[in-house]
Amino acid sequence: MTDACPLPSPSAPDSIACVLPVTAQQLRLEEGAVLPQAQTRVLANEVPMALVFNGISHAVMMGTPQDMEDFALGFALSEGIIDRAADCYGIEVNTVAAAAAGLPEGMDGIEIQLDIASRCFARLKDRRRNMSGRTGCGVCGVDSFAALDLDFPALQPQPWIAQIDLPTVLRAMEQLPDLQLLNQQAGAIHAAGWATLDGQLHHVLEDVGRHNALDKLLGRMARTGRLGEPGFVVLSSRGSHELVRKCAKLGVAALATISAPTAMGVRMAELTGLRFWGLCRPPQAVLYAPGASTAP
Repeated sequence: MTDACPLPSPSAPDSIACVLPVTAQQLRLEEGAVLPQAQTRVLANEVPMALVFNGISHAVMMGTPQDMEDFALGFALSEGIIDRAADCYGIEVNTVAAAAAGLPEGMDGIEIQLDIASRCFARLKDRRRNMSGRTGCGVCGVDSFAALDLDFPALQPQPWIAQIDLPTVLRAMEQLPDLQLLNQQAGAIHAAGWATLDGQLHHVLEDVGRHNALDKLLGRMARTGRLGEPGFVVLSSRGSHELVRKCAKLGVAALATISAPTAMGVRMAELTGLRFWGLCRPPQAVLYAPGASTAP
């Protein structure tokens, strides 16, 4: 993908921190006695983020207030709201005071305004109309089985897919902790990174939500015109079906996760031809789906 959304450099709203200090009391049991100790802890901040397309509010997500432009673009692409990065004409990120947003005191929000192509906006409005009035099926918060968006073309077979082998995957995974800067401060923060075929990790994006972290990474790749390059995604999470779906939908041919996948995640990888590694914890990992390959 060579076309890109005209965005400013990724930023965080100045007034909302990604991590926050809190005063807590650590309790330790020692020889039958409870010993308290007051201390300051740094915790991940979780902020409501409203995604607004052409002036119409679409969704509110909870996430880390960093790399918001990447997140918005990645979400719009991976959820099929836009077809390519060039369908997004611009993104504006603003802080909304708690009082104005109707939120409790001290819980400011973020509004992310996206200006998208008229055909994409018409499709989004049509989708919203079709959803209204239906009875929900109770699966993942959507209101019909079709709304899960599981039916799309399989990935093109890649001659390099077998190069994403055990040593390469473990090499990338071993680099991830040192590049999780927010997680080093606060814990509880996921990361998504892009690894090249030599196992070198690039573009590590963080968020309290694993889906948000992946959307940020996909947005960064799209914004810089790198979607479609040989390589794979590394995630500090389990491999659920929606993460596989997001990767496959945008042409990412391989995924490696620290934790185990779900059975539906593996089935989605098999159907789409995505190479899927899980439980990537040196010195071992599990290859759940080999991916679609062609002879060099």
